[in-house]
Amino acid sequence: MYKIVDKKRLSNNVVQMTIEVPLIAKAIKPGQFIIIMVYEKGERIPLTVVTSDKERGLITIVFQEVGKTTKLLGKKEIGEELFAVMGPNGNPFPVRYYGNVVLVAGGVGVAEVVPIAKALKEAGNHITTIIGARTKELLFFTDVLGSISDKLYVTTDDGSYGIKGLVTLPLKELLDTSRIDMVLAVGPTIMMKAVSDLTRGYKVKTYVSLNPIMIDGTGMCGGCRVTVDGKTRFVCVDGPEFDGHLVDFDELMMRQRTYIEQERLALKLLEEKDA
Repeated sequence: MYKIVDKKRLSNNVVQMTIEVPLIAKAIKPGQFIIIMVYEKGERIPLTVVTSDKERGLITIVFQEVGKTTKLLGKKEIGEELFAVMGPNGNPFPVRYYGNVVLVAGGVGVAEVVPIAKALKEAGNHITTIIGARTKELLFFTDVLGSISDKLYVTTDDGSYGIKGLVTLPLKELLDTSRIDMVLAVGPTIMMKAVSDLTRGYKVKTYVSLNPIMIDGTGMCGGCRVTVDGKTRFVCVDGPEFDGHLVDFDELMMRQRTYIEQERLALKLLEEKDA
């Protein structure tokens, strides 16, 4: 069992949690993720590790309470335990010196980009970060990424904070006015597609961190399959980062919509059963 040693709410439905997992804390690298089971008979959910403390054996995760399992996880309190925490899973991000790097993050992708941003900064890169959210109330980690980045842009859809508009607005301005050597996008699939479509025209190397439905995390179930450069890849073992210009985003979004519709139907049936 794995003890929860700290917990805080970052926004209305986003939670930060620190868990005692010594072996994973020692082995995890930027870009990799873990799989958590809240209860023995619960589902397995993939989550990115934001920070790790090797000396104390602690890892910190950030998650959004959107489905049944993340809501159950959000109800767990300090001192309680989780049934299973497995990892590290996936491949580390290819950290090296690129030059001028732009990191684009939206939703919980803001948390996922933190360890990669730190590693890229330590590798000598100039870091520009663009954070996007629907409203000011949904923003978090602006201070964290602001301290890592050489330049930080914040956008909100409604203009309640920072630049009004999508993350592609400041990104296009940067692409038009300066040399960009690499872009990493982490967040909603539609956002990563928009970023990749934009940078393709500028021929700028672009990575995306994919987040499809994942079940076993070992490549056996095939739930996280995605087409990259015309070939089938499994995000859990081949990713999670891929060349954004080679990902078939239309296929990925179609499969995600199917899973979402099935989950909504399942939740409706459960609610009717309990009524």
